[in-house]
Amino acid sequence: MTAPKVVLEPLGRDGFERVAHIAVRPEQEPFCGTIAGHFAADEPGCDFHVVTRDGRAVGFFKIDRAYAAHFDFAGPQDLGLRGVMIDAAEQGHGTGKAAMRALGRYVPRLYPRAKALVLTVNEVNPVARAVYLDAGFTDTGSFYHGGRIGPQHILRLSLADGQPGRQTF
Repeated sequence: MTAPKVVLEPLGRDGFERVAHIAVRPEQEPFCGTIAGHFAADEPGCDFHVVTRDGRAVGFFKIDRAYAAHFDFAGPQDLGLRGVMIDAAEQGHGTGKAAMRALGRYVPRLYPRAKALVLTVNEVNPVARAVYLDAGFTDTGSFYHGGRIGPQHILRLSLADGQPGRQTF
């Protein structure tokens, strides 16, 4: 299957209506939350982004500029990837994989001083972990144990080691 062409773009805090329809399967919500929850959260260090396919919003994620202040496994020039959601109707079509592969080119354009993108993915969520690894993230071999659902793998995407050339839009 050919990866779908997706577009990643910033989404302002006033963009709720554009993404309000995005919802993951109920069993996925504990891992990534809900659109309403993300917009309601008071997180001034987080920037919102939308994933579109054929001009329609089909996904959402946050870039956390203050990630290193909250997690000691992130360096001072690292950003956090949080709240990744691909609409349930869009899942299984390669959109999430294409979006995650595009991060390596997209993020440095908006955050040129960032060294890496860091995230945690729950141990009981192997499908998501596989998507991130396929997109060029590497597993650090360490776990974060402060999550609500249990141990989480710490994954990292270097933004300075040539990975951006591998990413597609």
